[in-house]
Formats: sequence, structure tokens, C-alpha cells
Amino acid sequence: MGEDRRRYVVIGGGLAGLAAAVWLAEAGKQVTLLERRRRLGGRTQAMRAEQVDDTPDNGQHVIASGYVHLFRYLETIGTRRFVAFPQRATLRWPDGRKADLVTTGAGALQTLFGAHPSASPLDRLRAARATLRLGWQCLHQPADLADLTTEQWFRRVGMPATAREAIWDWLALGIAAEPVQRESAKVFADVMATGLRLALANRIPVTIGYPTVDLDTLYITGALELFERHGVEVRYRAVARRIHLRDREVTGVLLADGRVVEADAVVCAVPNSNIGGLLDELPEHAEIYSAADKLGCTPIVSTNLYLDRALGTQTEFEALIGGTGVIDEVFDRQRMHGRDTGAGWLYCLTTSGAYEQIHKSNEEIVAEQLALLRRYYPAASAAKVVAAQAVKMPKATFSQVLGTHGLRPPQRTSVPSLVLAGDWTATDWSATMESAVQSAAKAVDLLLELPSQT
Repeated sequence: MGEDRRRYVVIGGGLAGLAAAVWLAEAGKQVTLLERRRRLGGRTQAMRAEQVDDTPDNGQHVIASGYVHLFRYLETIGTRRFVAFPQRATLRWPDGRKADLVTTGAGALQTLFGAHPSASPLDRLRAARATLRLGWQCLHQPADLADLTTEQWFRRVGMPATAREAIWDWLALGIAAEPVQRESAKVFADVMATGLRLALANRIPVTIGYPTVDLDTLYITGALELFERHGVEVRYRAVARRIHLRDREVTGVLLADGRVVEADAVVCAVPNSNIGGLLDELPEHAEIYSAADKLGCTPIVSTNLYLDRALGTQTEFEALIGGTGVIDEVFDRQRMHGRDTGAGWLYCLTTSGAYEQIHKSNEEIVAEQLALLRRYYPAASAAKVVAAQAVKMPKATFSQVLGTHGLRPPQRTSVPSLVLAGDWTATDWSATMESAVQSAAKAVDLLLELPSQT
């Protein structure tokens, strides 16, 4: 067999597209990456805070130890060392009560069974029993789980209010970026089942970690270095409009400016909100477009607050219980990144399922988040804002509400040389970095199975 002369084109420079391009290049393929914007990273990127000459992110990431495909990507581009796993986090209430959120060992079970400081012995017993029921039903799912919200499921297994307030509602929101009143119980159960299976297979509990560097350094810089070594062409401001097909083969990608990028194989790695038009020549395009539309989008708001003093956090990230109607998180970038505080202390706040907050002005969001901090941290009462950024992402992820189970399309299409990737395609995870990268792994494997084109 001779050298494979197939021209591989990846559409989309988000995490799924980056991973697909990296692994195709690593396999010795001729790769062109098309990105509609001026930079790579998609919804995962660092920002500049000119006022304080700093580099925060457009949203704080957490990383589960079970993200095996994400770690494979980080190993490939040489940045795996920039992920840390703390032993504990903090749950904080506005009246000053606190609880440890232990993420490893036997303490993690204690957290699941009753981390609430006001939980009675009976509450803890009920939480333990409900947690065991929940775990069993994740692995042996009831037939009607797709018809329930996560809240309805919690009620059915008898999860007490204290356990829900302290951990379970927060965990469910973090998994699917939707409040438990809207979230599909099936989505939550599938992700929990994946985590349980990984933990049982590896005999290591799934824990939560975080990047110790900005997101560009973690996800993008190493990929660009690999692209240079392997001759990957990256085209910025290249807006793809349609993938051309002939006789069940890919022939090229039409761009918005009328040019055609010749291609023999394509990884279409765009969000569900951008898929329209690209697959018009694919026989099943109507079904894929319909699924993409029904999946919809979920908003997330992230706020970077530079304060003139420390808040007095106890751990790298803390959950604020009962904040803005959903559970908010505060990330201490000094503890996480070891950053210098000469220009101020940086705290990153993330609100998932931010359906109300997304419509507010940046000034309103900053004022609201500062007021939130003052409810929980006495040191914040006199704190002044040195600089602030509100990052509104109305289409942060695809939606995982009730009724969306079974909509996510597979990576394989009816045209073998055209595959899909992205967190919204069918994977073992919800809308996470791991889902995006796992989809890329599946897509690349499908293309590498094609006979060489010599």
C-alpha cells in the first residue's frame, strides 16, 4: 500500500475540531483546519484584561478524573501536567455555615451521604439510602427515566432536602448546566453511570480537578506547535457554508467567499447551533438539522472580578448555596494558578443555566455578583472592584432538558468520508470537554478505517 493522499478537512476550531486535527496529523494525514473566527478554541479560550494586564478565561473549567479522552488530547499536545486535583472544595452558606466537599477516598462517600451542616442523623441515613438507590438506578435504569426531570427522580428515590441542597442539585447542575427542574434525569443518570463504571474499572473514584494555567495554554498552544511540526494548515476567518458530495464521496467545502477547499474527507466539528446548511447534500441532513434544533442551547454567564483584597476562601473552588436561585461557584485563581496579586485578587464566578442573568447588562451582572460575594464573605463587604469582565454565552452548550434524550446524532453518516464531531453528538458524557474530545476520537477512528487513497 502506498502513502494515503487523501485531503482531510476539519471544520471548526473548537475543542472537538482541535482534537480531530491533532490526531489526524499525528496519524500522518494531510490536514486543513477551517475556523470561522480569528482564533482557535471555540467556547474555550483565554481573554485579556487590559486594565490589569492579566489573562483570565472566558469561563472557568473543571475537569473530572474520568475524562480519559481529554487527558489523551492533553498528553498528545504536552499539557497534561497543567491539571491539578485538590483533596477538597468548600460548600458555603450565606449565614456563615460551611462544609467540606471532599473529592477523594472515603470522605467523598461521606460528602454524598450528607455534607449539609444542618443534616440530622436521620437525614444522613436517608441520604445514604437514596444515594445507593440512585447509583443502582444509574447502572440499571428504570424504563421511564427519560420521562422524568432530575428533580422528580431525586424525589422518587427519597433524597432528603438537606442532601439535595448541599450536593446533589449542585452536582446535577454542573453535569448538565440545567436546573434540576428542567434537566433530563436520563442525561444525569447516563453521566453518573459512566463515572461509576470508570471508577469500578480503574478502582479509582472520579474526582474533580482544575487547570493551573489559562485555557489557551492548556488547550491551544500545544496544538499549534503540533500543527507546525506536522504541516497542518490552519485557515482563520474561513466560514464554511456547505460540504460538497458526489457519488457518496466528499469533494470539497464551499466557503462564504465562494472559494472551495478541496477535500476527500471532512470532520464537521461545529456546534449544533451552526450546523444549518453545511450538510444539505447529505441524504439524512433533515434529521440531523431537526435534532440540532430540538437540542437547543443553554446559557452560561461567567464573571471575572478583580478585587483590591482577598476574600478569605478556604479552597480553590467553593460552591455558594442559595445564591441566585441556582448554585453559583467561586474560583480563587490565586490558589489555582499561583498568580501575583499586585494588580488585584482575581475571583471567577460561574452561573450555569443562567436564563435570567443572560439578559442583564454587564454592569448589572458585575454588581449582582459583587453583592453575592458580600453575602458569603465578610471580607467582601469593604472590597472594591479594580476591574471586571462579564462573559455572557447564550449558546454555551446544547440543552439537556427533559425530552432531549435520544436526539444526539452519531459521528458516522451515510457518507463514510464525512463524519460529525462536537459535544452535542452521541457520546458517553453530557455537554463537557470530554464529550467534545470523545466525539473527535470516534470521528477520527471512523476516518482512519477508510482504505488509503493513493
